[in-house]
Amino acid sequence: MTASLALLPMYDWPELREATDQYWVSLRESLADYGFPAPKFLTRPEDPLACWRHPDLLLAQTCGLPLVEKLAGEVAVVGTPAYNIDCGAGSYFSVIVVHQESRIQDIADIDGAVFGYNDPLSQSGVAAFFFHLSNRGISHTALRKFTRVFSHRNAIRQLAERQIDIASIDAVTWEIARRHEKATEKLRVIGMTDPTPGLPLITARQHLRDVDRLHQAVVEAMASLSQSTRDDLLLTGLAATNEQDYQIILNRFNAVRAAIASNLH
Repeated sequence: MTASLALLPMYDWPELREATDQYWVSLRESLADYGFPAPKFLTRPEDPLACWRHPDLLLAQTCGLPLVEKLAGEVAVVGTPAYNIDCGAGSYFSVIVVHQESRIQDIADIDGAVFGYNDPLSQSGVAAFFFHLSNRGISHTALRKFTRVFSHRNAIRQLAERQIDIASIDAVTWEIARRHEKATEKLRVIGMTDPTPGLPLITARQHLRDVDRLHQAVVEAMASLSQSTRDDLLLTGLAATNEQDYQIILNRFNAVRAAIASNLH
């Protein structure tokens, strides 16, 4: 194998940079033990999509929605990290967040609200929220405005500053933010979306036959981490998942695709 690209961009906050780098050291050493040449350092691109699609990709974490919408047939799922968020191993959900002083007490109270979102192709920030509304018979047209804020952290800060009224935040990110972002002190959670498979680890499709060994290498790397590093990253293990497990994300996205496409850019 000649793959030489690796990235872990999804929860790579500055406050977690040291822990993430230590995680990569453990991964790199374990991958080497299994015969996979790994880069010395993680790649940290502004836009990870090109890296996710790169034929030399060894290991990366992506979001479930880009996996099924943009990467199908180009990558293979290695497994899904499990996090300490009170959810099934390898699954996650979004928390629906408003300002502490917001008039919004329940998802049914969103008339005239400004919805802030990170990216139109975000499962946690967009698709899960739209499906949550639809599944409860609430029209997205009740919202007054849709504002792109480009990251969950920006959404949290803009909620605190009352620039937006409501946002849907990845539960792992929310736990990280509660530790490292003071803006969360001004916010409250009014609901949670239904769980879906979490953010998977992937490799280039040409390495499909190596997935089992890659999976085991990641399992052993996680086991070798110090307890403090695991706690910092909220890591609890690696669930065995594959592309079919993510079909539920595509099915739910298809149910709200038109609403998202007509309002978010």
